Amino acid sequence: MLRRPMLLLPVLLAACATSPPADLYTLAAIPGTALPTARRSIELRRIGLAGYLDRPEIVRAAVDYRLQVSDRDRWGESLGRMVGRVLTEDLVQRLPDAAVFAESGAISTQPDTILEIDIARFDADSAGTVVLLAQVAIRHDGTRIAATARTVRLTAAVPGPRAADLVATMSTLLAQLADGVARMLAEEKPLRK
Repeated sequence: MLRRPMLLLPVLLAACATSPPADLYTLAAIPGTALPTARRSIELRRIGLAGYLDRPEIVRAAVDYRLQVSDRDRWGESLGRMVGRVLTEDLVQRLPDAAVFAESGAISTQPDTILEIDIARFDADSAGTVVLLAQVAIRHDGTRIAATARTVRLTAAVPGPRAADLVATMSTLLAQLADGVARMLAEEKPLRK
C-alpha cells in the first residue's frame, strides 16, 4: 500500500519543477505637465476597483463575455494599491504646489480636498485596446457632496502581444487619467476652514 504513493512522489515533484515561475509586473508613473494650483493638501482615497480586476493575475477581456486570466503574468502587488500608489506619484509631479497624500500611505493629514476614484474597467479588450473607465469625484473635507464629479473613459491600443506591452499601455492611460484629474484640481478652488 505504501508503495503506490511513493511511486507518485517523483511524478509530482517533476511536475512542480517544470512549471515556469510567474512574471511579476508593476505599473509605472509617467511624467506630465506640471500645473499651477492653490497650495492645499489633497488626499487620494483608496481606489475603488471592479471585483474582476482585484486578483493577482493580469486580466484581459476576451470574446463571448469571458475573461482571459493569465496563469503566468501577475501583478507585483494588489492592483488597487498599485494604482493608488502610481496615481499619487503622477499627481505629485503634476501638482507641485499641492501636497498629495494617499489615504493608504503612512502619512496622515487633515486634507483640504478629497479625491475619490472608482475604476469600473481597466483591461484590454479582444481587439487589443486597453479601456480605462473611471468615475472621479472631488470634494472638500467636511462635505458629503462632491464639488466636481466626472466619468472618464480613456482608450489606447496595445502595441504588441507581450504582457509588458499591456502594462506599459495601462501606465500611459493612468498617466492620462492623472492629467485630467490634475486639470480638475487646478480649476477647483479649495474651501478655507
